[in-house]
Amino acid sequence: MTTFKPFEAMTAEDYAAIGLRCGLEVHRQLHTPTKLFCRCPAGRYSDAYDAELLRHMRPTLSELGEYDGTALMEKRTKKHIHYRIHRDTVCTYEFDDTPPFLLCDEALDIALEIALLLRLNLVDELHISRKQYLDGSIPTGFQRTTILGTNGWIPYRGRRIGITQLGLEEDSCREVSDIGHDRVLLTDRLGTPLVEVVTDPDLRTPQELAEVGQIIRRLCVSTGKVRTGYGAARQDVNVSVRGGTRIEIKGVPQLWRIPRLVYNEARRQCALLRIRDELHRRSISADSLQHTAADVTGIMARTPFEPIRAALAAGERVACVALRGFAGLLNEPTQEHTLFAKEFSDRIRVVACLTRLPNMIHSDAATDALVGRDWQRLFRQLRAGDRDALILTWGPEEDTRTACEEIVLRAREATLGVPGDTRQALRDGTNGFERVLPGPQRMYPDTDLPPIAVRPERVARIRAGLPEYVWEQEERLRRLGLSEAAAVAVCQAGRAALLTCIVERLGVAAGTVATVLTEYLTSLRRARLEPQRLTDEELFAVFAAQVGGRLTRAGVRRAIRQLLPGGDDADATRPPVDEVFAAIGGPPPRTDELERAVADAVQASRSRRFSCLEARQRYLMGEVMRRWRTRAEGAAVWRLVCATVAAEAAKPGEPIAQRANV
Repeated sequence: MTTFKPFEAMTAEDYAAIGLRCGLEVHRQLHTPTKLFCRCPAGRYSDAYDAELLRHMRPTLSELGEYDGTALMEKRTKKHIHYRIHRDTVCTYEFDDTPPFLLCDEALDIALEIALLLRLNLVDELHISRKQYLDGSIPTGFQRTTILGTNGWIPYRGRRIGITQLGLEEDSCREVSDIGHDRVLLTDRLGTPLVEVVTDPDLRTPQELAEVGQIIRRLCVSTGKVRTGYGAARQDVNVSVRGGTRIEIKGVPQLWRIPRLVYNEARRQCALLRIRDELHRRSISADSLQHTAADVTGIMARTPFEPIRAALAAGERVACVALRGFAGLLNEPTQEHTLFAKEFSDRIRVVACLTRLPNMIHSDAATDALVGRDWQRLFRQLRAGDRDALILTWGPEEDTRTACEEIVLRAREATLGVPGDTRQALRDGTNGFERVLPGPQRMYPDTDLPPIAVRPERVARIRAGLPEYVWEQEERLRRLGLSEAAAVAVCQAGRAALLTCIVERLGVAAGTVATVLTEYLTSLRRARLEPQRLTDEELFAVFAAQVGGRLTRAGVRRAIRQLLPGGDDADATRPPVDEVFAAIGGPPPRTDELERAVADAVQASRSRRFSCLEARQRYLMGEVMRRWRTRAEGAAVWRLVCATVAAEAAKPGEPIAQRANV
């Protein structure tokens, strides 16, 4: 396949032709009161901080006496890591100044429950390991992690998708900024328990990957024991094509972004393989690659190109690398709206820390950045010819030296095909270089924590309380009359069993119950209330009061709101359900009372003028419901208002418009 179709036109056959293989890693925060290895509170986020700590990361040898490639790359960045600390959400454990507490027991129970739902083979004994992270996201330089089970599966479109493993680990810091050599992070999220669900590379199209991610997400949420909301779940996507290699796209926050990210990565790998083949046709290999690097600050002293002029004004240097035989390749498309040159720019940005863009220009670009005579002087200075490509970069002297080394390294990798990278998901559906792909050298046993036995009686207790599979819940809700979207929303809210009970025992329409349990409760959460504190028993009692005539539909919502103190009173004791019903409910009005109320409102409205008949009806409806809002059903009042107005308009002797006060 020499050219890629547009994203929307790609088919399963097209992806099969390039040998696309994909897998997914789903990270989901667990809803526990404390962090995983200390007793600091989990789930409290704030941009405020009480202190700032500076650290520099250093790579260490593994047990086999080897350095991890990612760790060595991070060392080259020479980053200053600034940690912003809030006294209420962090302790000395997170900075490796005190030993870890024993693993949070509640987090282990939740992780085992999810592992059983994924049909994993559980381990008999947990062993905590350390996973090296030198990007600064964890202050200790390592993450504590353990594997609970392996070799499970979930159903998907008539086939089984393998689940490689499920791990339990601690979350990392939140990034504030990453500019130049300074990276700033907040530590409030650090240590929050999360599970990592890893699938086999069984998925063959981008859409399959997103759909399987949805199944895993809904399965985790159906337990009611995981955190929800933006940032509570993140996905890593593994992608390869025939002849390429596994590339990991990190930290995708939303599942709907996955298909385009996979498409662009597949397109990128195919493009890199074409570039490799072209280099081989030009007799350029990793061993035969030729290049020249030089400081060209003097040549650029009078350039009109503003980024270079600004760098020179700040006392920085300009360097140039000539890649022999690379002419024309830097303009090769790799992803949507992306050229091969960005592979070099990304390396310069990440490793040399030249984050101010643009950070390079090249001779293949059809741009007026440099005038012709400047390019001619650069070609003469580096003794380059028409078959060569020049890459120009600028910045502090040491950083430009690192940038030149990275340009040469990336050019050598181009002769081999697709380098093993960890990539960053970008908003436009493309991806950018983040770091080299970690290897097994970054894992080693943790000697601070003892093994934890997973006893059969513990597993039996958790298995006895497993929820019904989410896809079975959704099917049952569809049989009750809910749409596909409504069924998914109810299950995501963790209220499938409650809705079934209300419909079957009270006879309330499934759609009515679903609207309250999803849309209305979501609106309360957006109002900074905590509807998750409402028990199923309380919500059932509210609907039972409606069926018993103690509440109207509007009264149902008002009763739910009254059961939730908000703002500074969020921790206050909620009032008893019966007291709430007594305060806002009462017996429904008799028909003659409603008729008298409507007649009074009609009489009072005679002196008012309305733009149309419907406007008058709405006005009358509001006047009547102001008195009977929590006791009278709105539909019944509306029918009575319409009938009364229609009857009045039909009286003989007056023009219709005058009778309706229009």
